[in-house]
Amino acid sequence: MFTAEVVVTLRPVINDPQGLSVRAGLRLLGFDGVVSARVGKFVELVVEAEDEGAARAMVTRMCERLLCNPVIEDWRIDSLRALEAAT
Repeated sequence: MFTAEVVVTLRPVINDPQGLSVRAGLRLLGFDGVVSARVGKFVELVVEAEDEGAARAMVTRMCERLLCNPVIEDWRIDSLRALEAAT
């Protein structure tokens, strides 16, 4: 089994109203150095696969078919690691 951490974000050219709200809120709290904020999604998956390549291919298909809207979002696999078998 493998655990994958996937990050989905709006494409840079897409307006991010949540990010604008976060930036405004942080500035109200005194964090004047915040120039920009973008909000995205974090998805942690545990998948059964024969090897890391098969796990990566499976997670890639999941991102392409469901987890990401390719018109407005980008995605990346931040981490993919094998889970140790229980003894």
